[in-house]
Amino acid sequence: MTSNTRKRTLVLTGASRGIGHATVQRFAKEGWRVLTCSRHPFDERCPWPGGEDNHIQIDLADPNHTIAAIETIREKLDGQLDALVNNAGISPKGPDGERLSTIDTDLRTWGQVFHVNFFASVVLARGLKEELAAAKGSVVNVTSIAGVRVHPFAGAAYATSKAALAALTREMAHDFGPLGVRVNAIAPGEVETAILSPGTDKIVEKLPLRRLGQPSEVAAAIYFLCSNESSYISGTEIEVNGAQHV
Repeated sequence: MTSNTRKRTLVLTGASRGIGHATVQRFAKEGWRVLTCSRHPFDERCPWPGGEDNHIQIDLADPNHTIAAIETIREKLDGQLDALVNNAGISPKGPDGERLSTIDTDLRTWGQVFHVNFFASVVLARGLKEELAAAKGSVVNVTSIAGVRVHPFAGAAYATSKAALAALTREMAHDFGPLGVRVNAIAPGEVETAILSPGTDKIVEKLPLRRLGQPSEVAAAIYFLCSNESSYISGTEIEVNGAQHV
């Protein structure tokens, strides 16, 4: 393909459900090729083009596996990467589904959460730096409302990892900018997915918009930050939470 007809390519982590699924659907609708990354194997029920050929099974909790997967991703690219979306995130709960605080989160859980939610983002961006620079691409890190306030359901390790990811976004925007690569973040609030915690309805009652967000609305914000419509936006974090942060 010539540079004028080359299909734009997205690498997306955490593609197996919720916001990840909606993001695949949005980018596929816009004509992008999407390389999906998940700890799960490809599910044949997924309807988007490319299917298993565009899927990379990767355990982001294992730094060695994450580093090794970079070469697998690179082999699927044509030397250019238009967007990297670091969407994967985990928030472990206690035995009865309770929030894990700074007091009762064990060290291994802290490490696992930070490897998935924080370290994997910078490892992938650095590993794919040349391909991102070649396309003058963009990176979007998915943070959270929990990164700026104590949340009743999100644990301490999750919250602090997302706060660190927001700070990493600023640092990456500074460092990747001279390469022509933009780096931004989105911070979702309460989004309607299959893994909502019991009691979320009480939070929704106090939101200014009085409703849950939809995965498609989050995907739209991600797409905007990867499109030419945001060509001079870098180093910012967009709140996608129905004014929950105010």
